Amino acid sequence: MLNNLRQWCAAELCLPESALGELLPVAGDASFRRYFRLRPEQQPSVIVMDAPPDKEDSAPFLDIAGRLQHVGIHAPRILAHNLQRGWILLEDLGDTLYKSAFEQRPGSQVMAEILPVLEKLTLVDTARLPQYDEGRLQQELDLFPQWHLAVHTKQEFTAAEQMLWQQLCGQLIDNANAQPAVFVHRDLHSCNLMEMAGKAPGVIDFQDAVLGPITYDLMSILLDRYITWPRPQLEEWMEAFRLRVAPDVPRDTWRRWCDWMGLQRNLKIIGIFARLAYRDGKTGYLSLVPRFSDYVRDVLYRYNELEPYQELLEPRL
Repeated sequence: MLNNLRQWCAAELCLPESALGELLPVAGDASFRRYFRLRPEQQPSVIVMDAPPDKEDSAPFLDIAGRLQHVGIHAPRILAHNLQRGWILLEDLGDTLYKSAFEQRPGSQVMAEILPVLEKLTLVDTARLPQYDEGRLQQELDLFPQWHLAVHTKQEFTAAEQMLWQQLCGQLIDNANAQPAVFVHRDLHSCNLMEMAGKAPGVIDFQDAVLGPITYDLMSILLDRYITWPRPQLEEWMEAFRLRVAPDVPRDTWRRWCDWMGLQRNLKIIGIFARLAYRDGKTGYLSLVPRFSDYVRDVLYRYNELEPYQELLEPRL
C-alpha cells in the first residue's frame, strides 16, 4: 500500500519516485490516521496523511482547513487529496509542538501567542457544522461510566447513583447550553498547536469541529495533559479571554462557565483514555488519567452546587 501512496505523491508533486525520499513516519493522534513526512529533492518537505476511508471521513478536514485559513489561522495548506483512498498531501508545519514551548518558556509568554488564535477561532464560519447539542454532550459524559467505571475501575454506579450521575450531567449540559455558540475545535491542546518560528501558531487535528460553547477550546488548552497551572494563573487567562470575546458576560458567570465546561470535558477525557486503552490497545493514555482526575476534583470542591457529587465521584477517580 505504501508503494501506491508514494506513486500518488510523486505524481501530485510532479516528481519521479526516486526524487521523493522515504516515507518517514510522524507521530500521529489517537485515531486511525497515519502521518508520514516526505523530503523531496529541491523542494520543501511535505506531510502525507493516510486515513482509511472505512474508518475516517477526511472531507471535514478539507472543509475546516479552508474555514480556518479564511480568518487568518495557520492551518496546513492542502496540496492534493484523494478522498476515495483517504490520502491528503499537506504543508509541513514542522515538529515543534507547543508542549515544548510551555516547557521551555514562561507560560504567560506562550499563552499570549495562543489567545489570539483562540479569539480567531470564535470568528470561524460555523455553517453546517454539527451542533454540540444535548445528545452529543451526554454521549461524551457517558464515556466515563461506560469505560472508566465499568471497564477500568470495575466500580459501576448503582441505580441510585446513576440517577445522581444524570443530575450532574444535566447541570453540566445546561451550563454548556447557556453559553454563546461558536466554532469549537474540540481537541485544542499543546500537541495540536505547532510552534512556527516567527509566525502565528499552526493548528492541526481540527476535523471534528462543531458549533458549541465559547469556553470549550479555552479550557481544553488551559487544562493541559502535560502541565498543571496554578489556579491564579488559570483565572488570569480565563479573564483575559473573557475580555477579548465576551466582555459583557459577568466575571463570576464566565468563571463558572469555564470551570463547569472543563469538568464536562475532563470526565469525557477520562472515559476516552480508558476506551483507548481497552478497546484500541493504546495503554499509554492511562498514565495521563491522574492529572485529569485532579482537574475534576478541583471543580467538584470549588462549587457548593457540586457537593452532592463529591461522594459519588471521589472514590472512582
